[in-house]
Amino acid sequence: MDIDDMILVSVDDHVIEPPHLFEGRLPAKYVDVAPRLTTRPDGTMAWLYDGNEIPNVALNAVAGRPKDELGYEPTTFEELRPGCYDIHSRIKDMDANGVVGSMAFPSFVRFCGQIFLHTKDRDQATAMVQAYNDWHIDEWCGTYPGRHLPLALPMLWDPHATAAEVRRVAGKGCHALTFSASPFALGQPSIHTDYWDPVWEACVETGTVPCMHLGSSSTQPVTSPDAAIEVLHTLSPIGLFSTAADLVWSPIFHKFPDLTIALSEGGIGWIPYFLDRIDDVYSYTRHFTHTDLGGRQPSEIFNEHVIVCFVKDPSGVEMRHHMNIDNITWECDYPHSTTTWPNAPETVWKYFDGVPDEHIDKITHLNAMRHFQYDPFAHIPLEQATVGALRKKAEGWDVTPKSKGRPKAADGPREKITVASSGSMNASGRTKMLDA
Repeated sequence: MDIDDMILVSVDDHVIEPPHLFEGRLPAKYVDVAPRLTTRPDGTMAWLYDGNEIPNVALNAVAGRPKDELGYEPTTFEELRPGCYDIHSRIKDMDANGVVGSMAFPSFVRFCGQIFLHTKDRDQATAMVQAYNDWHIDEWCGTYPGRHLPLALPMLWDPHATAAEVRRVAGKGCHALTFSASPFALGQPSIHTDYWDPVWEACVETGTVPCMHLGSSSTQPVTSPDAAIEVLHTLSPIGLFSTAADLVWSPIFHKFPDLTIALSEGGIGWIPYFLDRIDDVYSYTRHFTHTDLGGRQPSEIFNEHVIVCFVKDPSGVEMRHHMNIDNITWECDYPHSTTTWPNAPETVWKYFDGVPDEHIDKITHLNAMRHFQYDPFAHIPLEQATVGALRKKAEGWDVTPKSKGRPKAADGPREKITVASSGSMNASGRTKMLDA
């Protein structure tokens, strides 16, 4: 296989929601209370909803900027590459990057719609989630059939409502649900309880994969309040290590043996050690906890039920034999600071030296297609979906870095950013989490 022959499907990118998102998608009585984008007196932008101001309009959406500007937090749409929020430009950016398919996680509503969790009027909250999901499925994914993997928000306050929404959006071709890596951290029952069983049941019934993204618990790993910002970036996947442990030792997969869950943006290099660790733990704890895994090792449960993905992970690819190759997927993470855009093919190709074509195909697209019931070839001939064909189609599209300078109202200390998180950073670089 040559680099131009690869077919790339990214299971983790992000969309910066456009101002018109809710227009024409809500019952008349909720139109005036929908989230709206506003410009503040200092020239920066924020979303307003339910009496709250949400300043992270475009958290970490820095694709297309020089590397020395990645530490600035975009505060207006003018500071963004149009592909962040405009579907037509996004497709051009995907073509230029040789990526045929993309799953886009939300931004201002937070990874699993946390901003709607505390809306007192539950009917209103339901209308907002459904409007968001309809926009995402019908416009963001529907404008260019075959180019996006739909992803739906849950209704975190009600597992039965979430289950109903899973079934509703599955009817529209959506088979992925963005879900919290730790509902307990959001003040909800944990995944060790039976509270979420209606959701898992609906996911099994419809072939939907709950995706637990790094940062979707609205928490960050912190070593000390004065730690360098690099500490947070270094520790960011640790949260999904915890989620992986929760999943393995919870009753979820015992009760729902056909359920598959994805850990999004967590990397894969840590997984061989994790598998060794859980098997060793089980070798001695089962004698006094009497935990019954039905005759299986915990590593078998993880490998069977958990999808993993990576952006840049050479060690993980090298150790793929210690994982389930059928559950390893690839991501681009556009437009965040860790993205490999517009050189994703060159970046991932370096890891594939000596890797057989069969494994490359599984990692780059076949696994994603199977797990998320996604078939780009129903709309795009295979020979037009390769890296080489897409890039040829995008010839002339400008991908050179563009300086945006300092964000508006940034005359004071330089703002620092964190990786794709649910919060924002203040000027000193500490995490300032939004209310969960």
